[in-house]
Amino acid sequence: MDARVLQIEGVRHRYGALTAVDGVDLRVAPGECVALLGPNGAGKTTLIGLATGLLAAQEGRVRVCGGDPRSAATRRHLGVVQQTMGFPTTLTVAELVRGAAVRAGRPAAAAGPVLAEVGITDLARRRSAKLSGGQRQRVALAMALVGDPDLLLLDEPTAGLDVAARRTFWQVLARRRDAGVGILLTTHILEEAASTADRVVVLHRGRVVAEDSPGGLSARLADRTLTARSGVDVVVLRGLPGVLTAVRDGERVRVTSAEPERVLRAWLPLDDALGELRVEGAGLEQALFALTDDRSERDDETMGVPA
Repeated sequence: MDARVLQIEGVRHRYGALTAVDGVDLRVAPGECVALLGPNGAGKTTLIGLATGLLAAQEGRVRVCGGDPRSAATRRHLGVVQQTMGFPTTLTVAELVRGAAVRAGRPAAAAGPVLAEVGITDLARRRSAKLSGGQRQRVALAMALVGDPDLLLLDEPTAGLDVAARRTFWQVLARRRDAGVGILLTTHILEEAASTADRVVVLHRGRVVAEDSPGGLSARLADRTLTARSGVDVVVLRGLPGVLTAVRDGERVRVTSAEPERVLRAWLPLDDALGELRVEGAGLEQALFALTDDRSERDDETMGVPA
């Protein structure tokens, strides 16, 4: 098996005059979780389509476990969870998962342990037409896992899940990752990416504009936020050296600065009662916004990309 479960090299893909993916290189190693982030229209869904073999790269190379993802033999290495998936309405959950096992070359009996792993054994006899949106996502995960894949591709996988179900979802994925499964996911819930991903790849207009750990991306922003209980007028604070912004919320003040130590040296002499001081770096959401703040709102999901 290739040392990387997913290797994308120099890929370009267009829809008419629109370039959705423009020279992207992307890799996922066994036992690694990579989050693919970016605004609508950045090219995330197109890349997932290329990795699943639903789309053929017009330029460049896509390999899953060393093989072409369009071939049936290579697709057996894949487990896929998409934001919306259609199931035959007359089949039960157990029948859906057993069918996915057989198609992946596994015995139908493999369905039972996976239903338990995902926590949906109690839904085994329920027909898919009777499932809620969150339940359908959990069934989709079971269908993706039952083939014992080497690579999981997850496109907004927790859409429709409540907090408890999302926690279970990520616990299941963490165990699979620890067992050596590579994971590529897209999500709009940035807290999930920050807590789950080993590496974040940020797309802008079809190109990779940043790639780092979640903490590494946040650290690229110089701005820090200082919050404290203070009686100093915000107009005075805004005039202190190094202050970028200052906003009051009741007794508390929030100040941003690229030089927090300099701000504190000027602020402390003005307020002997200053308390509850916190200094925080930028979060993943702020880092993503800073990297993509001039992005358009076009959505590649509406441009003929297969679901």
